[in-house]
Amino acid sequence: MSKVAFVFPGQGSQKVGMGMDVMEAYPEAKRVYEAADAKLGFSLTEIISEGPIERLTKSENAQPALVSTSVAILRALETYGVKADFVAGHSLGEYSALVAAGFLDAADAAFLVHERGKLMEAAVPNGAGAMAAVLGLSAEAISKELAEIDEPVQIANYNCPGQIVISGTASGVEEAATRLKESGAKRVLPLAVSGPFHSELMKPAAEKFGAVLSQVTLKSGTVPVVNNVDVAFTTDAADLQEKLVAQIYSPVKWEQTILALIEKGVDTFVEIGAGKVVSGLIKKINRDVTVLAAGDVQSIEEVANKLKGDNA
Repeated sequence: MSKVAFVFPGQGSQKVGMGMDVMEAYPEAKRVYEAADAKLGFSLTEIISEGPIERLTKSENAQPALVSTSVAILRALETYGVKADFVAGHSLGEYSALVAAGFLDAADAAFLVHERGKLMEAAVPNGAGAMAAVLGLSAEAISKELAEIDEPVQIANYNCPGQIVISGTASGVEEAATRLKESGAKRVLPLAVSGPFHSELMKPAAEKFGAVLSQVTLKSGTVPVVNNVDVAFTTDAADLQEKLVAQIYSPVKWEQTILALIEKGVDTFVEIGAGKVVSGLIKKINRDVTVLAAGDVQSIEEVANKLKGDNA
Protein backbone atom coordinates (compact mmCIF):
# COMPACT_ATOMS: atom_id res chain seq x y z
CA MET A 1 0.00 0.00 0.00
CA SER A 2 1.16 3.51 -0.80
CA LYS A 3 2.59 5.51 2.11
CA VAL A 4 1.64 9.18 2.18
CA ALA A 5 3.37 12.21 3.67
CA PHE A 6 1.64 15.54 4.09
CA VAL A 7 4.17 18.37 3.66
CA PHE A 8 3.70 22.06 4.36
CA PRO A 9 5.31 25.17 2.81
CA GLY A 10 7.20 27.90 4.65
CA GLN A 11 7.40 31.66 4.49
CA GLY A 12 7.48 33.29 1.07
CA SER A 13 4.49 31.54 -0.49
CA GLN A 14 1.96 34.03 0.92
CA LYS A 15 -0.46 35.84 -1.38
CA VAL A 16 -3.48 38.04 -0.79
CA GLY A 17 -6.69 35.98 -0.82
CA MET A 18 -5.04 32.62 -0.19
CA GLY A 19 -7.38 30.06 1.32
CA MET A 20 -10.43 32.30 1.19
CA ASP A 21 -12.26 30.06 -1.30
CA VAL A 22 -11.64 27.11 1.01
CA MET A 23 -12.90 29.09 3.99
CA GLU A 24 -16.16 29.84 2.18
CA ALA A 25 -16.65 26.23 1.03
CA TYR A 26 -15.74 24.33 4.20
CA PRO A 27 -17.02 25.18 7.71
CA GLU A 28 -14.03 23.26 9.13
CA ALA A 29 -11.66 25.66 7.37
CA LYS A 30 -13.62 28.73 8.47
CA ARG A 31 -13.30 27.64 12.11
CA VAL A 32 -9.50 27.59 11.78
CA TYR A 33 -9.40 31.24 10.70
CA GLU A 34 -11.95 32.28 13.34
CA ALA A 35 -9.94 30.58 16.09
CA ALA A 36 -6.75 32.30 14.92
CA ASP A 37 -8.45 35.70 14.92
CA ALA A 38 -9.75 35.12 18.45
CA LYS A 39 -6.37 33.92 19.75
CA LEU A 40 -4.39 36.77 18.18
CA GLY A 41 -6.81 39.54 19.10
CA PHE A 42 -6.94 41.00 15.58
CA SER A 43 -8.39 39.95 12.25
CA LEU A 44 -5.77 37.85 10.54
CA THR A 45 -8.50 36.83 8.11
CA GLU A 46 -8.94 40.45 7.03
CA ILE A 47 -5.20 40.85 6.42
CA ILE A 48 -5.21 37.69 4.27
CA SER A 49 -8.32 38.61 2.32
CA GLU A 50 -7.69 42.32 1.80
CA GLY A 51 -3.92 42.81 2.06
CA PRO A 52 -2.14 44.83 0.92
CA ILE A 53 0.66 42.36 0.18
CA GLU A 54 3.19 44.55 2.05
CA ARG A 55 1.16 44.14 5.25
CA LEU A 56 0.65 40.42 4.71
CA THR A 57 4.36 39.86 4.01
CA LYS A 58 5.49 41.22 7.40
CA SER A 59 6.75 38.14 9.25
CA GLU A 60 4.43 38.67 12.22
CA ASN A 61 1.46 38.47 9.82
CA ALA A 62 2.81 36.14 7.12
CA GLN A 63 3.74 33.39 9.55
CA PRO A 64 0.32 32.94 11.24
CA ALA A 65 -1.42 33.58 7.90
CA LEU A 66 0.48 30.78 6.17
CA VAL A 67 0.09 28.32 9.03
CA SER A 68 -3.63 29.05 9.37
CA THR A 69 -4.15 28.69 5.63
CA SER A 70 -2.30 25.37 5.52
CA VAL A 71 -4.31 24.06 8.47
CA ALA A 72 -7.59 25.30 6.98
CA ILE A 73 -6.84 23.42 3.75
CA LEU A 74 -5.80 20.38 5.79
CA ARG A 75 -9.09 20.39 7.70
CA ALA A 76 -10.99 20.57 4.40
CA LEU A 77 -8.98 17.67 3.01
CA GLU A 78 -9.59 15.62 6.15
CA THR A 79 -13.36 15.77 5.57
CA TYR A 80 -12.79 13.20 2.80
CA GLY A 81 -11.32 10.73 5.27
CA VAL A 82 -7.75 10.84 3.96
CA LYS A 83 -4.81 10.51 6.34
CA ALA A 84 -1.03 10.75 6.27
CA ASP A 85 1.51 8.22 7.49
CA PHE A 86 4.06 11.00 8.16
CA VAL A 87 4.16 14.80 8.16
CA ALA A 88 6.90 17.38 7.65
CA GLY A 89 7.13 21.11 7.04
CA HIS A 90 9.67 23.38 5.41
CA SER A 91 10.88 25.86 8.07
CA LEU A 92 7.72 27.70 9.19
CA GLY A 93 5.73 24.82 7.68
CA GLU A 94 6.88 22.62 10.55
CA TYR A 95 4.23 24.29 12.71
CA SER A 96 1.49 23.31 10.25
CA ALA A 97 2.91 19.78 10.34
CA LEU A 98 2.74 19.75 14.15
CA VAL A 99 -0.94 20.68 14.00
CA ALA A 100 -1.55 17.97 11.40
CA ALA A 101 0.14 15.39 13.64
CA GLY A 102 -1.81 16.40 16.74
CA PHE A 103 1.07 17.96 18.69
CA LEU A 104 -0.39 21.45 18.63
CA ASP A 105 -3.74 23.21 18.49
CA ALA A 106 -4.20 25.37 15.37
CA ALA A 107 -4.87 28.57 17.34
CA ASP A 108 -1.83 27.95 19.55
CA ALA A 109 0.27 27.46 16.41
CA ALA A 110 -0.94 30.82 15.06
CA PHE A 111 0.00 32.47 18.36
CA LEU A 112 3.45 30.88 18.43
CA VAL A 113 4.41 31.85 14.91
CA HIS A 114 3.02 35.37 15.29
CA GLU A 115 5.42 35.84 18.20
CA ARG A 116 8.16 33.98 16.32
CA GLY A 117 7.77 36.36 13.40
CA LYS A 118 8.03 39.43 15.62
CA LEU A 119 11.16 38.11 17.32
CA MET A 120 12.82 37.21 14.02
CA GLU A 121 12.08 40.66 12.58
CA ALA A 122 13.51 42.34 15.67
CA ALA A 123 16.66 40.22 15.93
CA VAL A 124 18.59 42.00 13.16
CA PRO A 125 18.05 45.59 11.92
CA ASN A 126 16.34 45.76 8.55
CA GLY A 127 18.92 45.68 5.78
CA ALA A 128 21.72 44.37 8.00
CA GLY A 129 21.06 40.74 7.06
CA ALA A 130 20.46 38.94 3.79
CA MET A 131 19.81 35.57 2.18
CA ALA A 132 20.62 34.21 -1.28
CA ALA A 133 19.91 31.04 -3.24
CA VAL A 134 22.98 29.34 -4.67
CA LEU A 135 22.33 27.28 -7.80
CA GLY A 136 24.57 24.63 -9.26
CA LEU A 137 27.15 24.16 -6.51
CA SER A 138 27.50 21.36 -3.95
CA ALA A 139 27.04 21.89 -0.23
CA GLU A 140 30.65 20.89 0.34
CA ALA A 141 31.95 23.49 -2.11
CA ILE A 142 29.72 26.18 -0.60
CA SER A 143 30.78 25.34 2.96
CA LYS A 144 34.45 25.52 1.97
CA GLU A 145 34.03 29.05 0.58
CA LEU A 146 31.91 30.27 3.49
CA ALA A 147 34.61 29.16 5.92
CA GLU A 148 36.97 31.70 4.33
CA ILE A 149 34.68 34.66 5.05
CA ASP A 150 35.16 36.67 8.24
CA GLU A 151 31.55 37.93 8.31
CA PRO A 152 28.81 35.62 9.69
CA VAL A 153 27.34 33.68 6.75
CA GLN A 154 26.22 30.05 6.63
CA ILE A 155 24.06 27.52 4.82
CA ALA A 156 20.43 28.11 5.79
CA ASN A 157 18.48 25.67 3.58
CA TYR A 158 19.39 22.39 1.93
CA ASN A 159 16.45 22.64 -0.47
CA CYS A 160 17.26 20.12 -3.21
CA PRO A 161 20.22 19.04 -5.34
CA GLY A 162 21.75 22.16 -6.87
CA GLN A 163 19.76 24.60 -4.74
CA ILE A 164 21.13 25.74 -1.40
CA VAL A 165 20.28 28.95 0.45
CA ILE A 166 22.86 30.95 2.41
CA SER A 167 22.15 33.46 5.17
CA GLY A 168 24.10 36.01 7.18
CA THR A 169 25.09 39.66 7.29
CA ALA A 170 24.42 41.63 4.11
CA SER A 171 28.14 42.16 3.54
CA GLY A 172 28.89 38.51 4.27
CA VAL A 173 26.32 37.27 1.76
CA GLU A 174 27.59 39.77 -0.80
CA GLU A 175 31.17 38.52 -0.41
CA ALA A 176 29.95 34.91 -0.50
CA ALA A 177 28.07 35.56 -3.76
CA THR A 178 31.27 36.76 -5.43
CA ARG A 179 33.31 33.84 -4.14
CA LEU A 180 30.68 31.24 -5.02
CA LYS A 181 30.27 32.50 -8.59
CA GLU A 182 34.04 32.34 -9.00
CA SER A 183 33.91 28.75 -7.66
CA GLY A 184 31.45 27.65 -10.31
CA ALA A 185 27.94 28.48 -9.05
CA LYS A 186 25.58 28.93 -11.99
CA ARG A 187 23.74 31.72 -10.22
CA VAL A 188 23.52 33.36 -6.80
CA LEU A 189 20.12 34.99 -6.40
CA PRO A 190 19.36 37.46 -3.58
CA LEU A 191 16.11 36.59 -1.79
CA ALA A 192 13.44 39.15 -0.94
CA VAL A 193 13.42 38.49 2.80
CA SER A 194 13.48 40.80 5.79
CA GLY A 195 16.29 39.10 7.68
CA PRO A 196 19.01 36.43 7.82
CA PHE A 197 16.73 33.54 8.79
CA HIS A 198 18.21 30.19 9.87
CA SER A 199 21.57 31.75 10.69
CA GLU A 200 23.50 32.31 13.91
CA LEU A 201 22.28 35.93 13.80
CA MET A 202 18.85 34.61 14.80
CA LYS A 203 20.08 33.24 18.15
CA PRO A 204 18.76 36.25 20.12
CA ALA A 205 15.29 35.57 18.68
CA ALA A 206 15.60 31.88 19.51
CA GLU A 207 16.54 32.59 23.12
CA LYS A 208 13.43 34.75 23.60
CA PHE A 209 11.22 32.29 21.73
CA GLY A 210 11.89 29.64 24.34
CA ALA A 211 9.83 31.65 26.83
CA VAL A 212 7.00 32.02 24.30
CA LEU A 213 7.01 28.29 23.59
CA SER A 214 6.64 27.55 27.30
CA GLN A 215 3.23 29.29 27.23
CA VAL A 216 1.79 26.54 25.02
CA THR A 217 1.32 22.85 25.79
CA LEU A 218 2.64 20.40 23.20
CA LYS A 219 0.85 17.04 23.20
CA SER A 220 2.19 13.72 21.94
CA GLY A 221 1.60 13.30 18.23
CA THR A 222 -0.61 10.73 16.55
CA VAL A 223 1.52 10.73 13.38
CA PRO A 224 5.35 10.92 13.23
CA VAL A 225 6.77 14.31 12.29
CA VAL A 226 10.23 14.78 10.77
CA ASN A 227 11.89 17.86 12.22
CA ASN A 228 14.05 20.32 10.26
CA VAL A 229 17.03 20.37 12.62
CA ASP A 230 18.21 16.76 12.73
CA VAL A 231 15.75 14.90 10.45
CA ALA A 232 14.55 12.72 13.34
CA PHE A 233 11.10 11.07 13.35
CA THR A 234 9.11 11.52 16.55
CA THR A 235 5.69 11.49 18.18
CA ASP A 236 7.12 12.64 21.52
CA ALA A 237 6.34 16.25 22.45
CA ALA A 238 9.38 16.45 24.74
CA ASP A 239 11.65 15.85 21.74
CA LEU A 240 10.41 18.98 20.02
CA GLN A 241 10.81 21.77 22.59
CA GLU A 242 14.53 22.39 22.09
CA LYS A 243 14.39 21.65 18.37
CA LEU A 244 11.74 24.30 17.71
CA VAL A 245 14.01 26.83 19.41
CA ALA A 246 17.10 25.63 17.54
CA GLN A 247 15.21 25.62 14.24
CA ILE A 248 15.20 29.42 14.20
CA TYR A 249 18.99 29.61 13.78
CA SER A 250 19.74 26.14 12.32
CA PRO A 251 19.75 25.04 8.67
CA VAL A 252 16.56 23.56 7.23
CA LYS A 253 17.51 20.06 6.05
CA TRP A 254 14.73 19.67 3.52
CA GLU A 255 16.47 17.44 0.97
CA GLN A 256 17.54 15.14 3.81
CA THR A 257 13.97 15.11 5.15
CA ILE A 258 12.46 14.02 1.84
CA LEU A 259 15.10 11.31 1.37
CA ALA A 260 14.42 10.04 4.92
CA LEU A 261 10.69 9.84 4.18
CA ILE A 262 11.33 7.95 0.95
CA GLU A 263 13.49 5.48 2.92
CA LYS A 264 10.47 4.92 5.18
CA GLY A 265 8.44 3.90 2.14
CA VAL A 266 6.71 7.17 1.27
CA ASP A 267 5.92 7.31 -2.43
CA THR A 268 3.23 10.01 -2.37
CA PHE A 269 3.76 13.56 -1.10
CA VAL A 270 0.89 16.02 -0.70
CA GLU A 271 1.77 19.70 -0.36
CA ILE A 272 -0.92 21.43 1.69
CA GLY A 273 -0.96 25.22 1.60
CA ALA A 274 -0.44 28.26 -0.60
CA GLY A 275 1.63 27.74 -3.74
CA LYS A 276 3.64 24.76 -4.97
CA VAL A 277 7.19 25.63 -3.90
CA VAL A 278 7.68 22.47 -1.85
CA SER A 279 6.25 20.32 -4.66
CA GLY A 280 8.87 21.70 -7.03
CA LEU A 281 11.68 20.92 -4.60
CA ILE A 282 10.48 17.35 -4.05
CA LYS A 283 10.39 16.70 -7.81
CA LYS A 284 14.01 17.80 -8.01
CA ILE A 285 14.97 15.49 -5.14
CA ASN A 286 13.29 12.39 -6.60
CA ARG A 287 11.40 12.29 -9.89
CA ASP A 288 9.91 8.85 -9.22
CA VAL A 289 7.60 9.80 -6.35
CA THR A 290 4.08 11.13 -6.78
CA VAL A 291 3.69 14.79 -5.80
CA LEU A 292 0.23 16.31 -5.33
CA ALA A 293 -0.72 19.82 -4.22
CA ALA A 294 -3.86 20.95 -2.36
CA GLY A 295 -4.15 24.72 -2.34
CA ASP A 296 -7.71 25.57 -3.35
CA VAL A 297 -11.22 24.11 -3.44
CA GLN A 298 -10.78 22.29 -6.74
CA SER A 299 -7.41 20.74 -5.92
CA ILE A 300 -8.57 19.57 -2.48
CA GLU A 301 -11.24 17.37 -4.02
CA GLU A 302 -8.86 16.14 -6.73
CA VAL A 303 -6.19 15.18 -4.20
CA ALA A 304 -8.74 13.46 -1.96
CA ASN A 305 -10.07 11.40 -4.86
CA LYS A 306 -6.55 10.46 -5.93
CA LEU A 307 -5.56 9.36 -2.42
CA LYS A 308 -8.74 7.35 -1.89
CA GLY A 309 -8.30 5.73 -5.31
CA ASP A 310 -4.70 4.72 -4.55
CA ASN A 311 -5.69 3.14 -1.25
CA ALA A 312 -8.98 1.58 -2.29
